[in-house]
Amino acid sequence: MLQVGILGVGGISGAHISGWKTVRDAKIVAMCDIRPEKMEKHQNVNKYTDFQEMIKNEQLDIIDICLPTYLHAEYSIKAMEEGINVLCEKPVSLNESDIEKLFSCAKENNVKFMIAQVLRFWREYEYVKQVFEDKCYGKLLSGNMSRLSSYPKWSWDNWMFDEKRSGLVPFDLHIHDLDFLVYAFGAPKKQTVNRSKLPDQDYLSAVYQYDSFFVNTEASWYGAPIPFAMKFRFQFEKAVLIFENNTLKVYENEGKIFEPFNEQAGENGDIGLPKSSAYAEEIKYFVNAVLNNAEPDKVTKESLTTVLKLLKNI
Repeated sequence: MLQVGILGVGGISGAHISGWKTVRDAKIVAMCDIRPEKMEKHQNVNKYTDFQEMIKNEQLDIIDICLPTYLHAEYSIKAMEEGINVLCEKPVSLNESDIEKLFSCAKENNVKFMIAQVLRFWREYEYVKQVFEDKCYGKLLSGNMSRLSSYPKWSWDNWMFDEKRSGLVPFDLHIHDLDFLVYAFGAPKKQTVNRSKLPDQDYLSAVYQYDSFFVNTEASWYGAPIPFAMKFRFQFEKAVLIFENNTLKVYENEGKIFEPFNEQAGENGDIGLPKSSAYAEEIKYFVNAVLNNAEPDKVTKESLTTVLKLLKNI
């Protein structure tokens, strides 16, 4: 049984903790957060407010890092230097130069390292990738992706609205859709961006051009209290795939309409995320990589680098 420590028990950790509970071969034995109150509701785990104390007292096989963005690289390296495998929430870093350091550190210490780019494990998004590769509905012609939310007032120390610590909407929200595009279709040929940024709001619209299709994307932290919503629409020659309200529907040109998935999805914590088993799937994937001494190469160094290069242009 792999022993797991959670580092950072803030917003996204709820989705990760729920995911870990579905894994047979791993168990959360410890948590660490500088805010003791964040760990109060979690039972049967050892709780720490100091990272080094947790490392000293626990025999951890994996650390799941759910810290604020600007701490990802630093604590990933600290954990790997202790011989501990690391699953780290996205983004890998705000600095492209950290990517090589992180992957080199994993190799030098003979541990596994993966950034949790969850859309690569989200079944509705993977369905689009499969349709694109199989060409069962012909060529892809266009796409639209959006990820809209309100200002994240819940973030600790207001770190998410500090550009030097979070990267704002490009690195917090837009990165999901951009990462999926790079994962599914490769690097775009051209990138066109418009952005509206105020001290308490951030909105961007970006178009990514490929050889024979383009994808419109948008992401926001609005000042108005709108609920979080994510959706996509992909137009193929013979069908349109639409994902909204947590449901994927396929509209074939011949008139058939169907839902590829209709069972209940999993739980994702308490920050308004849509229900999905994707967090559990990425965790299971990483656990299998650790158990089988396999590289978790569904999230590659090269693709992470491509995404950060594109984000720096926004």
